[in-house]
Amino acid sequence: MMSLFFLVFFSIYGGTHLYLFLKVKAALAPGFSASLFLALFLFLMVITPVQVRVLENQGLEAFARFTAYVGYLWMGFIFLFFSASLAIDTYHWLLHCAGYFFHRDFSALFLAKRTALILPLAWGIAAGWYGYFEARDIRTERVVINTPKIPSAVGKLTIVQISDVHLGLIVREERLKKIIAQINKASPDLLISTGDLVDGQINRMTGLAELFQDIRPRFGKFAVTGNHEVYAGLDQAIGFTERAGFRVLRNEGVSAGGLINIVGIDDPAIGRIASSRPIPENTLLLKVDPDRFTLLLKHRPAVVRNNLGLFDLQLSGHVHKGQIFPFNLLTHLFYPVRTGFALYPRNSALYVSRGTGTWGPPIRFLAPPEVTVIELKHSGKGG
Repeated sequence: MMSLFFLVFFSIYGGTHLYLFLKVKAALAPGFSASLFLALFLFLMVITPVQVRVLENQGLEAFARFTAYVGYLWMGFIFLFFSASLAIDTYHWLLHCAGYFFHRDFSALFLAKRTALILPLAWGIAAGWYGYFEARDIRTERVVINTPKIPSAVGKLTIVQISDVHLGLIVREERLKKIIAQINKASPDLLISTGDLVDGQINRMTGLAELFQDIRPRFGKFAVTGNHEVYAGLDQAIGFTERAGFRVLRNEGVSAGGLINIVGIDDPAIGRIASSRPIPENTLLLKVDPDRFTLLLKHRPAVVRNNLGLFDLQLSGHVHKGQIFPFNLLTHLFYPVRTGFALYPRNSALYVSRGTGTWGPPIRFLAPPEVTVIELKHSGKGG
């Protein structure tokens, strides 16, 4: 399955580089030497993710980190370039279609080949530059839920959710300290991580887990696995999460402080490497006390309709709100709720985090990172 993922990824990623190469050839008509240099550069950029992993495995951490920054910044740029250039190509195609159907010549409305190259290049650089700083602008999103399932004597319960931090080569101490500062500012009763706390490249992360240890919510810290815990090596990823002080819920439910139920579901990626069949979600939900508020933790924001009414709030992440616009248009095809709060029938709700870190490119464009603060307040009525 992993080999299929890499085949698809490098086919698409290599295709975007071929697209850029052909655009440059058409617009600038470079000579043989310039074309060869461009082709070699683009080939190196395509294989950078592999180069990073090889360098890290050889113990060349500083070089691996430098290569990761260069390669993944380029990845963000070429995606922005490709999407803008594709929009121009679509515009030209629509003009062609209009000319065919209306028997008119719209060639005066076409962009020159050089202009059609320069505009997406400029857009990629400008949007990538902005997105690099947006990725460091961690927002606090607040959600207030009134529920009769929180005892009046308690009044309010504060839950902080982080998701998709992707600690690894790029997201390191500086970013993690900012995240922890946001968490501490909220004074949570519960801290939740909804998967992908670590990235696929997890080696040499000494000291990062220990930064979490000063966060001590009175009702604990709970986490579930994401797909990147599998890529990083499930055992070492879970070991890292536990050293950070989280209890990792793997298809199980617990009571936090005798006040709320927390049910954690393993990411489906684990099913590809596990020999046993997972416990059905509804079986876990039916085991917990229905009179308590039930928090369902799932990395991917997939809501099982048959389980509505068995949980009060599902917390998820995974989609990053696309991380770099317009990629969110693609994620929307798979997950209708791209980000934020959604209310479902039978008093069930879903909150999808935009994610707290970055995967791949250290860029976020129109999808700033977030730490989510959820306040459960006692109410005599549901809602």
